[in-house]
Amino acid sequence: MSELKTKLKEYRAKHDMKQSELAERVGVHRETITRLEKGQYAPSLKLAMDIAGVFGVAVEELFSFED
Repeated sequence: MSELKTKLKEYRAKHDMKQSELAERVGVHRETITRLEKGQYAPSLKLAMDIAGVFGVAVEELFSFED
C-alpha cells in the first residue's frame, strides 16, 4: 500500500506561514492542514493544486506516494 509523503511543513516553514494561515488561504480548517502534514489525509486534486499555487510550485513538489 502506498503512503502519502508531503513537503508541506517544509514549505510552510520556508514561507514563515502558520497552519491556520495556509488553511485560510485555501479554504479549509487548520486541522485539515495538520492531517495533511502527518500523511493522515490525501488531498483532493483541487486542494492539492490550491496549496501548490500558494507556494508557486507543482503539486508533485509537495505531494508524492511511496511504496
